[in-house]
Amino acid sequence: MIRKISDSVIYIGTDDFSDPLFEGQYALPDGMAYNSYVIRDSKTAILDSTDARTAEAWRENLLEALAGVEPDYFVLHHLEPDHSSELAWVLEKFPSVNLVATAKLIAMVPQFFPEISLEGRTIAVKEGDVLELGKHSLQFFMAPMVHWPEVMVSYEKAEKILFSADAFGKFGALSRCGFDSTEDDDWACEARRYYFNIVGKYGGPVQTLLKKLSAVEISTICPLHGPVLKDDLSEYLRLYDIWSSYGVETEGVFVACASIHGNTLKVAEKLAEMLRERGVKVAFNDLTRDDSAEAVEDAFRYGTLVLAASSYDAGLFPPAAEFIAHLQDKSWQNRRVGLIENGSWAPSAGRVMKEKFSAMKNVTVLEPLVTIRSAMKDSDIPALEALCEALLS
Repeated sequence: MIRKISDSVIYIGTDDFSDPLFEGQYALPDGMAYNSYVIRDSKTAILDSTDARTAEAWRENLLEALAGVEPDYFVLHHLEPDHSSELAWVLEKFPSVNLVATAKLIAMVPQFFPEISLEGRTIAVKEGDVLELGKHSLQFFMAPMVHWPEVMVSYEKAEKILFSADAFGKFGALSRCGFDSTEDDDWACEARRYYFNIVGKYGGPVQTLLKKLSAVEISTICPLHGPVLKDDLSEYLRLYDIWSSYGVETEGVFVACASIHGNTLKVAEKLAEMLRERGVKVAFNDLTRDDSAEAVEDAFRYGTLVLAASSYDAGLFPPAAEFIAHLQDKSWQNRRVGLIENGSWAPSAGRVMKEKFSAMKNVTVLEPLVTIRSAMKDSDIPALEALCEALLS
C-alpha cells in the first residue's frame, strides 16, 4: 500500500495477515501493519522497513515510491526485526545509502546481521541532531526504552510530522482498521492493548519523551504500527500521558477470575452483578478463556481490580498466577485490589495473591478477603456485600 501523506512524504508500509500472533503472544484478529515511509526532497530518506513476512511487498512499495531516485539515507528508528528486516537488502541494493541511527542501534546491528559491513556507511545521531534533506529536515530525539534501549524518534520540521517509532502504535492492519485517524473510529481500544503489553513497563521513559516533544508543534504522528494520526492530536497525547503515568483512564472496577470447575466464576459474576446494581461500570475477564492481553489492558485502564481465583496445589491456580506475573512485569501500580479465594479444604489462593499484590508499588489490598468453600452459598453473600462496600469507598 502506497499512500501520500503529503507531496513529499509517502507511506510505503505493509499489512500482514499471515501470523495470528504478534511477538509470539498477542492475538491479531485484524492483522498487523508494519509502517515505513519515504521523504522525497533534494535528499531522499527511507524511514524504517518491515517484517520479513512482507519483505517482497515492501520492496515493491519502496521502488515505486522512489521512482528511480537513489536514496541517500536509511533512517532506522528501532532495530526490532519487524522494522529492520530489510536493512541488508537496502544496503546491497543502494550502495551509496547511509544508515542513520543511534550509536547504540549501530552497535547492535551485527547481532541481527552478522554478514553486513557498515564501514563508512553509518551516521550516528544524538539528541537534537538534525538531518537536512532540503526543504525538509529531521530532528532526532532519543527515546531509550520506548521500548528498546536504542530507540529514537524524529521530527520533520517543515510539515510538523513526528515519526514516533513504536509510540502511538496499535494492533491491526491498516486495510482493515483505517489508514489514518479520520478512518479509524476506535483507535484507543487496540492502542491501549498494544501500549500496556508492549511498552507499558516503561512509563517513565515515555513520560520523558512526552516532555521533550512538548517543545515542538506536531500536526501528524506517523507510528511504526497502526494508523497515521492527524488533525486534533490532543486526545492521543492525553491518553498517552495517562497510560505512561499509570493513571486511571476509566472510573469503574475490573473483575477477573480464574476458575477450575466454574464455581469461582459464578462468585465473580455475582460480585460483578452486585456492583452493576450499585451503578458501577464493570469490565469482566475469564482468565481461563479470554485474551490475557485484554486482561492486562483492563487492569491498567481501571483504578480498581477484583481477582477471584481458585486454590491449587497449596498455592494459586496458574491462570491467576500468570496474570499477576504479567502485571508485575509491566509495573502495574497505583491501584486498589479486592480478592476472592476458593478452596475446598485448605484455601491458599488468597494468601498468595495478597503477598504478590502487597509487594507492588502503591497497590492497596482491600479487606475483607472473601473465602468461598467449593461453591457459593447464601451464607457467602454478606462477605461479598462487605467487599462491594469496600470497593465503593
